[in-house]
Amino acid sequence: MRSDPRHPDLSDAQWADVARRLVTATGLAPEGDPDGCRWAAIRNLDRSVHIVATVVREDGGVHGTYRDAFHAQAECNRIAAALGHLTRSVPSVTTAKDYRMPAPVITIGIEPSGSVVAKGSSDDLSAALLKHAGFQEKAGWYGRRHRLPITTAPADRAAIATHSAEMLRAARYGVDLDPRLDTDLLTGRTDRHGLATPGGKILQLTDQIRGATDFGEVAEVLDQLVDPDYGVLARVHEAMEAVSEQITDLDPEQFELSDRFGFAGDSISAALGELGGALDEVQRARSPQAPAHTALATSRYSAAATDAARATSPAVTARGVTAGAPPASVSPTAAGPRPTGRAR
Repeated sequence: MRSDPRHPDLSDAQWADVARRLVTATGLAPEGDPDGCRWAAIRNLDRSVHIVATVVREDGGVHGTYRDAFHAQAECNRIAAALGHLTRSVPSVTTAKDYRMPAPVITIGIEPSGSVVAKGSSDDLSAALLKHAGFQEKAGWYGRRHRLPITTAPADRAAIATHSAEMLRAARYGVDLDPRLDTDLLTGRTDRHGLATPGGKILQLTDQIRGATDFGEVAEVLDQLVDPDYGVLARVHEAMEAVSEQITDLDPEQFELSDRFGFAGDSISAALGELGGALDEVQRARSPQAPAHTALATSRYSAAATDAARATSPAVTARGVTAGAPPASVSPTAAGPRPTGRAR
């Protein structure tokens, strides 16, 4: 039982009286019955009391718990009327139980004929949402269903279907959307939970490169890929290094698996070195009349800058790669005995 926080709490004597009235009302330990069930009232927190009772009587009989919730609730109502500051401790069974049948899942898919159809919409709310999105209702002996007009452009079908699914889910309907109509999956920019994926960003950069009209636009996108500090390749290189180190930390015997990710990181690092001056060449291709020495003097990707970045990288320093030295080609099948692990 819990007392109403809007009123003063009950005293220990009042809580004891409440507990006795409840075990009497439920029949666990009727007043004056020496063979009633054993029980104890525990007050370990403010504004609440817990009653623990056995269901076996002292005479060996078993107390029937059927309708105990009703009896306890009725007694709580009487106590609340007498004291004025007790809340109902047991919810009404008739109001707590949900008698509604679960709504069927609405399926939005593509039929063999190519039509986009929504099935399972049996109430007016879901039908209204589908109509608002652009579906047309088709009634027949098999029940309600909705279909996009045949004249709907193929590029718009997925957008309308995805928008319909979002509205229905917001209204707490279960929706089974065909993956071929899910724009998030088609573009690869978000997953089923709506979280942006790293691959989506790279796809956007790829689209920008393909849509570039001059070398300047290509250089702007390329800067995000090959920047030695913040570029995509630099981040992937760090991720491979982290995976390699974490594998050996979790299990030192898995050095071969660790080496595979380490070698991949080496290859990415070598690719960064090879592309160190590529961005400068793309920029010079945009302005062929600009002096070559000017572009080299202002380059952030000169060979010296690349070597300096590689020399100050903790992962590269751990392998003993020095500034100015070209990245060595490492092969796991090189002649000689295989090392027991990659030095760090």
